[in-house]
Formats: sequence, C-alpha cells, structure tokens
Amino acid sequence: MAMKIRLARGGSKKRPFYRIVAADSRMPRDGRFIEKLGTYNPLLPKDSEERVKMDLERIQYWVGQGAQVTDRVARFLEAAGVNEKTERNNPNKAEPGQKAKDRAEEKAAKAAEAAEAAAAPAEEAAAEE
Repeated sequence: MAMKIRLARGGSKKRPFYRIVAADSRMPRDGRFIEKLGTYNPLLPKDSEERVKMDLERIQYWVGQGAQVTDRVARFLEAAGVNEKTERNNPNKAEPGQKAKDRAEEKAAKAAEAAEAAAAPAEEAAAEE
C-alpha cells in the first residue's frame, strides 16, 4: 500500500482548516485516512503555536514504515527541526512576465532614440563652430 503523509482539507468555504493525516495515496484528498497526525490552521498568525500541531513520534513511525511526505508537510517538519532543509530550485522566480519584458524593451528603445536625438544637435553645433 502506497502511504502518504499529507493534508486533508476541512472547514467551510474560505475558512480552511487542515488535518495532517497518514492515508493511502489512492484515496481522495479529504477521504478515508488511516491516522490523524496533527492539524494546520492557516488563518492563525505565523508565530502562533496553535498554527501547526504535529505528533512527531507517529510521523517518524510512518516515515519509518515507508510513507512519503508531501512537500507542504515536509516544510512543516523542516520548520519543526525534524528534517534538514532541502535546497529548492525555482529558476523562474525572479524572471518578469512577458508584458513586463515588452515594456522594458520599449522603454530602452525610446531612451536610445532620445539619446541619439540629443547627441545629433550637439554634433551639429560642434560642426558649425
């Protein structure tokens, strides 16, 4: 059986609340799970102790049994100091969108034209003297 430690969403519309559960990966996100391992309430402040609660012993047990941890739960474990931080690669993070690139190209072209226009009268004035 392919086990995952993942989040199962609860709460009402626009008021999310998540349970950290050990579940078969073939079950629906909010469906049947084997064991509840903790909770996550994203509406609480980031420094609140109630925001993320985990039973670390049981999580370690399930990981020892071969359960895979999802990315978000892995981040919770990193914040708790259980797992070492992994280096994440997002090469497109600092790259602007296509419209911003087009605007920058237009601005650079206009600046180049303005520089040429300003240089031309200065050259003509120097040639007349």
